[in-house]
Amino acid sequence: MTVDADALSQVLSAVDLRIGTARRERLSAGGLLPLARAGATLIYVAEGSLGTHQRLGLACRLKSDGAAFEPTGADAVRLSAGDAFLSFGRSEVALEAVDAAKVVIVDLELSDAAVRLTHDIPSTLAVYDFDAADPAAAALAAHMGIDDPAICQKRTGDLLVCRMMATTVLLAVIRAWAMSDHAAAWPSRQGDPFLDRVIAAIHDEPGREWTVARLASVGAMSRSTFAERFRSAIGRSPAEYVTEVRIDAAKRMLHAGRSVSATSRDLGYGSDEGFRRAFRRRTGMSPSAWRTTSDDLMPERRDEQVPVGLPV
Repeated sequence: MTVDADALSQVLSAVDLRIGTARRERLSAGGLLPLARAGATLIYVAEGSLGTHQRLGLACRLKSDGAAFEPTGADAVRLSAGDAFLSFGRSEVALEAVDAAKVVIVDLELSDAAVRLTHDIPSTLAVYDFDAADPAAAALAAHMGIDDPAICQKRTGDLLVCRMMATTVLLAVIRAWAMSDHAAAWPSRQGDPFLDRVIAAIHDEPGREWTVARLASVGAMSRSTFAERFRSAIGRSPAEYVTEVRIDAAKRMLHAGRSVSATSRDLGYGSDEGFRRAFRRRTGMSPSAWRTTSDDLMPERRDEQVPVGLPV
């Protein structure tokens, strides 16, 4: 496959994080590592191996010569030392230690622009032999985080440096996937400035009353042309996409402590019940139940987490 290097570089350069926090954790055989449906999570396996019970959307395997990738399909994932795993938080995932393992866990909060740019990437990625694909990024990942957050001493500028480290590793994982055959349609979808303008408007104001006519106006198109062009490029209708963006925003707001009523109001729903129905259709549970699950999996608020540890 031939990758448009200029397009890929342009997209990767626009991916940014608001927050990137990390920790190192040891798991005994059979130990579970649940990943919440709130923000993205990057895992690097330093020692041992982990796997998943459920079948996931996509995995990439690096060939032994480090030159190309071959797909593993939608099978359950088995990760070993040197492998990387990325979840964008669109679904609940749990990893289980096959044997004793040491992992680096990086909790990521993507900027709104990064969310838009990565929307067409599968919800989970496994890059096997990541340490062979990008030794520098793998070495950086292996030294991120701390073993005991209680003894971490923050220094001036640490948060900025740590966010840059997390961004570097994240981009290396995305680039590894982008070079695989699975990514043939990415980032070509980002090349339509009119649709980009519409998508940016939706993400900037998810609570606005977005009709097809209003969205078409933003994109400087007729309603019929816009609807056809949008579905062809994005793979779903404008209304479905608006709902998707709203529910993703609702997840972040609920996890941050907003009430169901306040979230419903801010996202443009006419009633709390209408919001609950939309949320349940997309996630399979009520907003309050999802928030409880999210808090159980990730009890600390992101602004209270310890920043990524500097290399040791």
